[in-house]
Amino acid sequence: MRNDPFFQPVSAMELARFAGVPTFMRLPALTPDHPRYCDVDIGLVGVPWDGGTTNRAGARHGPRQLRDCSTMIRAMNSATGVAPFAAVNCADLGDVPPNPVDILDSLERVSAFYRGLVDQCIVPLTAGGDHLVTLPVLRALAADKPVGLIQFDSHTDLFDSYFNGSRYTHGTPFRRAIEEGLVDPARFVQIGIRGTAYNNDDIEWGLAQGVRIIRVEELFARGIADVMAEARDILGTAPCYCTYDIDFVDPTFAPGTGTPEVGGPNSFQALQVVRELGGLNLIGADLVEVSPPFDAAGGTAWLGASLMFELLCVLATREHVTPEF
Repeated sequence: MRNDPFFQPVSAMELARFAGVPTFMRLPALTPDHPRYCDVDIGLVGVPWDGGTTNRAGARHGPRQLRDCSTMIRAMNSATGVAPFAAVNCADLGDVPPNPVDILDSLERVSAFYRGLVDQCIVPLTAGGDHLVTLPVLRALAADKPVGLIQFDSHTDLFDSYFNGSRYTHGTPFRRAIEEGLVDPARFVQIGIRGTAYNNDDIEWGLAQGVRIIRVEELFARGIADVMAEARDILGTAPCYCTYDIDFVDPTFAPGTGTPEVGGPNSFQALQVVRELGGLNLIGADLVEVSPPFDAAGGTAWLGASLMFELLCVLATREHVTPEF
């Protein structure tokens, strides 16, 4: 247990949760020139960018809202007993500065930021942004060899292009990731897929590559524990990454997202699937597509912040926190 006092969240017994400058989970905010930056084990990062959104934009505002809601997070996970801030050094590393009018430049900005984290052996926990942000993160983390991937989502995001050949949208990141050799399709599991469709091209392409696609009907029929046991077997012990689209959750519980799909898991099941990630060799994770403009009461962001904490607990309890990129 590291339990470094510098990296502990601000106590609500000392400063009320509604006061002060919000950071992720009230952790210290560090920049690369800070003398303690090199001591960070897990860095929480915002990517306030939704340049890949094809319809209802707004996820660019997600990181700020998630920071605000995360002030409610406390020190221990009462369900699992994990106290991540006592186990590892965590810090808010700020936001990647996006270019809101240039997709390719924004992708490079994100990759450059995460290459800096790789150089420091910092495990990233990211708040998006739309789902395209995962692609440049993977470009940094999987630059040397492909990684496994587990994706909680209602959409495959395996389409080839939109709007006469646009190859970079929030519906294409994992097709690009496979094509670029960032993700090993034999160690790629998608869980929760559902909803209406343009066609079946994305599903057929993914299956042809070897991706394990688990529709929500199969998840409910088999149960979370059984499905997640299969996912862990597929991913094995080699490095892998977790990406969590908030639209995996039914819009009754998470309406604040750009492409909601009915018939999904409830908020408790949303937490359960993350708790079943224990034992995987995770080198990072993200929570994407929280869109405050569509989140009138803020409930989606509350759930998103809680999911980030669950992901943090899994990352913090890895046998070796320092990633083997």
